[in-house]
Amino acid sequence: MHRKTGWMRDRERIHPFNFMPMSSPITPEEEQRYAELQTLALDFARQGNTESLAPMLAAGLPVNLADHKQNTLLMLAAYHGHEETVRMLLKCGAKVDQRNDRQQTPLGGVAFKGYPEIATLLIMAGAEVDADHGNGMTPLMFARMFGREEVAKVLEAAGANSAAKSRGLSIGQMSLLMRFLRILAKPLLWLRSGLASTS
Repeated sequence: MHRKTGWMRDRERIHPFNFMPMSSPITPEEEQRYAELQTLALDFARQGNTESLAPMLAAGLPVNLADHKQNTLLMLAAYHGHEETVRMLLKCGAKVDQRNDRQQTPLGGVAFKGYPEIATLLIMAGAEVDADHGNGMTPLMFARMFGREEVAKVLEAAGANSAAKSRGLSIGQMSLLMRFLRILAKPLLWLRSGLASTS
């Protein structure tokens, strides 16, 4: 049996072919079909398959459908860099700041991955630019730490707090720390690859 995702847990009776509310009990076969349709929709968002996902939403699939980690369709599309799909989901009313089970928002994921155009779309839809992702970490911190300068510019232009701190470290200090760690990691990776080739 497939694990139930967001809209399955609501126990709303949705017909597997047109997503319309049902008055009769859900059969095991229908429940199986629901799970399959949800998996398809989540995959479409992850792959940026807007053409296939849009009709499902038009037929009644909840736009804030989430997987077992609470990653919504919007989170998946944004994180994987699918601008057209993000635009469609926002137009359909997706919650722009809905968090996953790690308390990450779509904007935080985009800041980490480095998609300035999608960051702009999310901000225009009302995304919180200084959303706390734990320990005071904000999207701007992710962008600076991982060298996503174009996203950082978008966030700062939208009013992101450049003076914010996480664990007592400023954004600049965290950025320097990450650069230092990346420099240290290079010889370790080289050594690891060398040992692997001799084993």
